[in-house]
Amino acid sequence: MATYIYETIPTKKGEAPRRFEVQQKMSDEALKSDPETGLPVRRVITGGSGLVTHGASILSMKVPRRGK
Repeated sequence: MATYIYETIPTKKGEAPRRFEVQQKMSDEALKSDPETGLPVRRVITGGSGLVTHGASILSMKVPRRGK
């Protein structure tokens, strides 16, 4: 299951949004309201953590080299 971050949409000027996390299946529909307050919410897009490699990959090291 994925963890999604939601925040409430402020209804009054100067009101701070409340952020919270929800674990959902990727196939589940996004929430439309805060389960605690009932206020409308939007999903917050955040950076994920991925695997980044530099240089030759391990798979390419097993490929036999052809003589030129």
